[in-house]
Amino acid sequence: MTTAPASGPAAPAPGASAPAPEAAVPASGPAGRAPEAAAPASGTAPASATAASAPGAAPAPVVLAVIPARGGSKGVPAKNLAPVAGVPLVGRAVLACLGARPVTHVVVSTDDPAIAAAARAAGAEAVHRPAELAGDTATSEAAVLHALDAFEAAHGRTADVVLLVQCTSPFLTPAEIAETADRILTGAADTAFTAAPSHGFLWRETERGAEGVNHDKAHRPRRQDREPEYLETGAVYAMAAPGFRTHRHRFFGRTALVATDPARVLEIDDPHDLARAKALAPLLDAPVTPGFADVDAVVLDFDGTQTDDRVHLDAEGREFVSAHRGDGLGIAALRRAGLPVLILSTEQNAVVAARARKLRIPVLHGIDRKDRALKEWCEAEGIDPQRVLYAGNDVNDLPCFHLVGWPVAVSSAHDSVRAAARAVTATPGGAGAVREIAAWLLGPELDTPVRADAARTTPARTTTEP
Repeated sequence: MTTAPASGPAAPAPGASAPAPEAAVPASGPAGRAPEAAAPASGTAPASATAASAPGAAPAPVVLAVIPARGGSKGVPAKNLAPVAGVPLVGRAVLACLGARPVTHVVVSTDDPAIAAAARAAGAEAVHRPAELAGDTATSEAAVLHALDAFEAAHGRTADVVLLVQCTSPFLTPAEIAETADRILTGAADTAFTAAPSHGFLWRETERGAEGVNHDKAHRPRRQDREPEYLETGAVYAMAAPGFRTHRHRFFGRTALVATDPARVLEIDDPHDLARAKALAPLLDAPVTPGFADVDAVVLDFDGTQTDDRVHLDAEGREFVSAHRGDGLGIAALRRAGLPVLILSTEQNAVVAARARKLRIPVLHGIDRKDRALKEWCEAEGIDPQRVLYAGNDVNDLPCFHLVGWPVAVSSAHDSVRAAARAVTATPGGAGAVREIAAWLLGPELDTPVRADAARTTPARTTTEP
């Protein structure tokens, strides 16, 4: 779809023609709305505001969440695509918005095709932002006004509430987004934003020395005797759409704040912030595991994932490893359910080949570039990598983690691998971790009905010796 650039740094005036958003593509990862929990998760898709209302009822309000996400970033290159817990920052923002009850539509405004693709994969629409609105001097308001015009032109409906959501706040929750939107929907305020309460004493350096900003330095009241102040988090803003069009700014009329948990407040501006986010994600994100509908294939590392990463040697130098029968049971159940299963291993090892033959699944081993081999396998099988679950345990699995939609670490994995994973098993490698993954997808009894495309998903060929 052709997008006409807006003239100047501001969006077209109300009533002027506007570029339409690029068509939305169904999510290729876990589809739809996440529960209002601490981290993006899978769930059911949001009901469109254009859906028919009950007879005689007023149409549901249109609540549009706009996520500005430029391709250029000086502090962190490709920042908006940086993964935290296995999900790109822009994807985390999309999933949080989809999980917020009042939100009816989610649009990512971007000048970058890769960000647009990631936005669509997460379930959002993508609006191409023209160059004049994507530079360092362009305001977030200008991007939101442009996206608002594009959305309304494409959908033929006027938004009632528009949200500005920043994907550089990785721990924003659906509940916070919902509460911010509700302040506008209920008429309690014209604008609203998230803020973190603080009882800190602020200081300012002056020519006379340090002076208290929010306190008299001669008087130090106890915490419980002081009213909290609030720090704007920069994560989400909500505005009544007609007022936003008039004032062209995120604050007008009556403004309300939504208090958030200070422990969850983090804005990613530099590599150190990104490293902190990756370290905090296992602590702050709600546990999330994929279901059967989220995955089209399962790819498994071998050493450390299907074994305990130890090798036993006899006097002749022959290698022995221990495998878990529960893992074999889980793999057999995945095959019966029609899911392709592949073993992908760096080691060229007869043990790996023998195990694959026993399990009757293909194996690629002796692979230097596991990510390249995985990509080629997905292309040959017609499988979207974003629909692949890859389970691994060490740093040579990280390139594959960045390729797939569901990177999974076993609980005994290296810390850096656990930090990059979207989900982590409770079971160590070699102790039934693959059986646990199979239970995520098929249920504890491993009895999900066979997929309709089962014939395609049980390839007989393998790269191992016969």
